[in-house]
Amino acid sequence: MTGPDPKVAAVRTAVRAEVADLAAGSLLLVACSGGADSLALAAATAFVAPRAGLRAGAVVVDHGWFAGSADVAAHAAQQCRALGLGPVEVVAVDARPGTGSGGPEAVARDARYRALEETAERLGAATVLLGHTLEDQAETVLLALARGSGARSLAGMPRRRGVFRRPLLDLPRADVQATCGLGGLEPWHDPSNSDDDLLRSRVRSRLLPVLTGTLGPGSAEALARTARLLRADADLLDELAETALTEATTSETGAAEVCLDVEVLETLRDAVRWRVLRLAAVRAGAPAGSLAFRHVLALDALVVDWRGQGPANLPGRVGAIRACGRLSLVRQPTGRHQPASHPRE
Repeated sequence: MTGPDPKVAAVRTAVRAEVADLAAGSLLLVACSGGADSLALAAATAFVAPRAGLRAGAVVVDHGWFAGSADVAAHAAQQCRALGLGPVEVVAVDARPGTGSGGPEAVARDARYRALEETAERLGAATVLLGHTLEDQAETVLLALARGSGARSLAGMPRRRGVFRRPLLDLPRADVQATCGLGGLEPWHDPSNSDDDLLRSRVRSRLLPVLTGTLGPGSAEALARTARLLRADADLLDELAETALTEATTSETGAAEVCLDVEVLETLRDAVRWRVLRLAAVRAGAPAGSLAFRHVLALDALVVDWRGQGPANLPGRVGAIRACGRLSLVRQPTGRHQPASHPRE
């Protein structure tokens, strides 16, 4: 008696390891677009879950990006049911450009994750499995490099965050997709993957192949390994920053959302201090997605390059001013641009 193909076995093993900590009887959901990666994940989950004493269903998100998207979503749901998954739900979202902040990819991603979270909560699911592969992680790192992002962004996608888990992050895309043919599945080929108007599509179809052809076939693995190493570093720095923020925060807030002791901030190394200032800005009401490094540097100048300058203005109508050895972050009512002035040091 022969076992499954090694590629099939690898995907099943990855899923089995990712759900091993779930309590018996827990419901897990597969986010399935009908594409090869998520369909392979659905098939592996349908095999693993009942043998692990778990229930497994699926959620198909219809972004409505093109004519016939509802039919594609319905076919994906049909294949999930044929695999034995249940419940299987199709959720339509409005991901048209202009319906959210950012470009079309960001709008679709935000709508998709929101729909998956809401469905998981409604159905009482313990987790939602996502089909991102090693190459997806490599592409994420390349995009972060191009944007000049810090270690947290270069750390790529986490294996787990909130309700989401990514069991296939260490597996090559080609191996994952090959399991569809081995299982007689019919994946849908997303036209957006070859749409040069989308940045990630250009990275996938142009940049990563060139990088692999120039530096060797291990380039994607090296990028994914870099992400894993940087995630460990970023996690440690974030922990240090959380502790430092607590130590720097004073009880003399007054009208400020956050008030920090400058003397404490001055003792911190750059990597920790910048994180503390970013955390403080978010806590004061600045949207995390809108905070750029230049905003953090504007705050930092009030700490390490103090020349009596005026307030630093941040997204979300948050202003910061230094006075009497304190860095105060204040959120202003609509219509006001700068925080009220305080005596200069």
